[in-house]
Amino acid sequence: MKNIVIAAGYATRLYPLTENYPKPLLKIGQRNILERMLDDIDLLPEIDSHIIVTNHRFIPMFNDWLETTDYTKPITIIDDGSVSNETRLGAVRDLLLAIEHCCIHDDIMVLAADNILEFSFRGFIDCFNEKASSVIMCHHEPNLERLRRTGVIAVDKDMRVLEMQEKPEKPVSNWAVPPFYIYAKKDMHLIKDCLSNGCGSDAPGNLARYMVTKTVVHAWPMPAGRFDVGSIDSYNEAIRRFGK
Repeated sequence: MKNIVIAAGYATRLYPLTENYPKPLLKIGQRNILERMLDDIDLLPEIDSHIIVTNHRFIPMFNDWLETTDYTKPITIIDDGSVSNETRLGAVRDLLLAIEHCCIHDDIMVLAADNILEFSFRGFIDCFNEKASSVIMCHHEPNLERLRRTGVIAVDKDMRVLEMQEKPEKPVSNWAVPPFYIYAKKDMHLIKDCLSNGCGSDAPGNLARYMVTKTVVHAWPMPAGRFDVGSIDSYNEAIRRFGK
């Protein structure tokens, strides 16, 4: 299974910290945000490589970072060619670029690189293996305004996804979807053709919403918290909470 990390965002809400530096490489204590994710994933035997897609401006920083790492699985860094927020490809096009560039015909785990998780991805992969279908993460969100700013799913008793909304005015449930997905090899043809069939290209949730209409997708409830580093205030809070 390939681990594909989408790290191309320009993170304008974190300026000036990220004006000329990628958010995933911001330090939280002794480790940066990306390392805190890879430290767990690299230990999972199902993962055979890490693929990181970023924009052209940040390629030198990621290449410098790569020289300092000692992960057991190989890491490939892909330049998506964009140079500004206005010219960005979007998360779905970045994923398709990684699939084409690395000639992927395997199961893939797709992650956004700007989150700190308080649990392991082990359970996520176990769910994927048990369900034998594509799988997305979810968590219970009681706050209506937060639900209106994210993906929301309806599920059956077996946690099969029946419907997915993107930033809905009237959410179908309290199950919110963070940017973590595992797509099965058998669904790869759907991903490769998604843009020509009406899938949006910007947010990673666009692809998950599209896939729910085309194939069987199950949801895995997060067993603990997720911290989204999306602003200066949340970055400082992450340092206070995790910076040890």
